[in-house]
Amino acid sequence: MIMRPHEYPGVGDTLWSGTLPNGLDIFVVPRPGYRQKHAALSVKYGGAMRSFALDGERRNTPAGVAHFLEHKMFDLPEGSALDILTRRGAEANAYTGADMTSYYFECGEDFDENLELLLRFVSTPYFTPESVEKERGIIAQEILMTEDDPSFVLYTDVMGALFDHHPVRESVAGTVESIAEIGPETLLACHRAFYVPENMALCVCGDVEPELVADIAARVLGPERRSAAIADYGAPEGPEPVKARTERVMDVSEPLFTCAAKLSCGLPGGSEGLRLATVGSLAVRCLFGQSSAFYTSLYAEGALRGNFYRDASPIAGALLFECGGSSAAPERVYERLCDELESAARNGVDPAALERARRADYGASLRGLGSAENVCSALASCRFNCWGLYEGFDTLSAVTAGEVNAFVRERLRPERLALSLITPKERT
Repeated sequence: MIMRPHEYPGVGDTLWSGTLPNGLDIFVVPRPGYRQKHAALSVKYGGAMRSFALDGERRNTPAGVAHFLEHKMFDLPEGSALDILTRRGAEANAYTGADMTSYYFECGEDFDENLELLLRFVSTPYFTPESVEKERGIIAQEILMTEDDPSFVLYTDVMGALFDHHPVRESVAGTVESIAEIGPETLLACHRAFYVPENMALCVCGDVEPELVADIAARVLGPERRSAAIADYGAPEGPEPVKARTERVMDVSEPLFTCAAKLSCGLPGGSEGLRLATVGSLAVRCLFGQSSAFYTSLYAEGALRGNFYRDASPIAGALLFECGGSSAAPERVYERLCDELESAARNGVDPAALERARRADYGASLRGLGSAENVCSALASCRFNCWGLYEGFDTLSAVTAGEVNAFVRERLRPERLALSLITPKERT
């Protein structure tokens, strides 16, 4: 296989890419002189991919399989791959999202050996009934801990308010009850369905030779090509939430809130999807970023804190808006947010504010390239959405005020919002 370079002089990077005969996409960003090297092997399989078809057969799985599988993939017949990597001085870990699972390491030495091990343990399912049962107890404890985490509760509450049946409304880790249904057979079936080279991306950033990375991957994974399963998120959902509001009481010092909306329930892939996601991100920063009139006025009034966040991002086939934080007056914040959306729909966004947001988005994306971990994660996510990471800079520069105004007017509507609140327990 030949790795081909793509120059991006505007951001100072060269991206080498290629596809092995087995279907694995490889992306390498050489950083000559960097001491640390980062590699991530990511799979287009996450917690929301519970229903799928493979070889004409449809299968429904319990909530939490992708996360359970992530926990077990470090096991090898000779022991824990994580322990081996740690003994070599590498820092290694994994994470599972709604639509992607990623395994990664960072090291200064023994890169070739560590990369070989990464490829081998992710492609080698090794589960015993005893080890699966032991891991079930560990994951159950994690799940119980999240039930006391206000941030996690807010997120799952607002997803449940937005969606009727899309599996993103449920926790990636599942429930104590759902993981009780997961055994070695289910884990093996899902590994076979999704953990195939054509459904993966190997992303590397550091002082490495692109051709060497490709040679190691080809040798470890072999030439066989198999088709991956096709995930099914269910029937399309409408743009409005199932519930406009949720509220619960927890042991917090100040009210917490999350506000979210479905901006697109069927985000397209390729350049069209990249453009839509870029317009959404720019619109959200323009209206609610830290330099916006909305944020600065509410911060001055003491209604918003420095922990206020806002985002528009793709997740499991959808494009979502989310914002939130702590506030002594969450109802006032929500009302002002709705007012801001109505005003922008009527009058359009402020041109000067839009250009400030564009520069801020560009700068944030550029800073993100300074982290090898961020680069590898973003490359995989973009690959699975069928668009390019570096192409995002040109897309951001090309977005027009008319596109942003139309996006706010048509998609970022108050009636699409769901609000989730956590209020403090009464003190006695």
